[in-house]
Amino acid sequence: MPDRPVSPTVAAPTAATHPPASPDARRAGVLLGAVRDNARWCALVSASHGIAGRADADAWTARRRTPPGYPDAVTLRPRLAPGSVLSRIDTEAPGCSVKDSFADLDLAPSGFRELFAATWIGHPGTSHRAPAPGRLRWARVTDAATLSAWQDARGDTAHPLLPALLAEPEVTVLAARDGTGDGGDVVAGAILTTGVPGVVGVSNVFTAGATAGEAWAGPLGWAADRHAGRPLVGYERGDDLAAALAGGFAALGPLRVWMATA
Repeated sequence: MPDRPVSPTVAAPTAATHPPASPDARRAGVLLGAVRDNARWCALVSASHGIAGRADADAWTARRRTPPGYPDAVTLRPRLAPGSVLSRIDTEAPGCSVKDSFADLDLAPSGFRELFAATWIGHPGTSHRAPAPGRLRWARVTDAATLSAWQDARGDTAHPLLPALLAEPEVTVLAARDGTGDGGDVVAGAILTTGVPGVVGVSNVFTAGATAGEAWAGPLGWAADRHAGRPLVGYERGDDLAAALAGGFAALGPLRVWMATA
């Protein structure tokens, strides 16, 4: 296993000079940024485990089973034929899953069931940091012991995130502790990713003693300080989606995750 991930390639949008985009076109661009950012994050996590993936205009895929909680495929454009995705992954591997980024695949006839549905989200970003709610101290995770404590606080018993990810310049793992002392337990966390031009990915937002508002304020403030004006993107569901929308995010579109039934 390499000491640090070999940064995988996921195609990014190309810059060009055009007339101002319509709101629908801008939204579509942010949605595409969210999809590609998530695929790149999955690729980075897999690469840290020594699992190489393949990316093209259609999808990111991995032939070997990916780490727990991470898909074997992420679609990168809509209206793909199911076979064109499934032919690139090991559908016999226990836990095989596909992230259907545009919620338009029907994988049931191929022996998959819908694991969950979720919503892509986007935030316009800001160049002015919002005042912190007060008691939390946010800091970048830089060592293996803190990353282990972070995953424990989030409830990730499998610890899929390896310390090698901390060396990736495009990955920022954030941990919040109660501001009343020098130490303290991790009470909230998030991950920011900047590998796709034009957007900042925000994922793995959690609370373990903080409010949902405090948890979302941390990565939003961090991004405002360091990536001013860039949209933030990710996906959430259930109560986590409600908290993100309350924190200023907007829904961009649906996604589904399919898991093999065998």
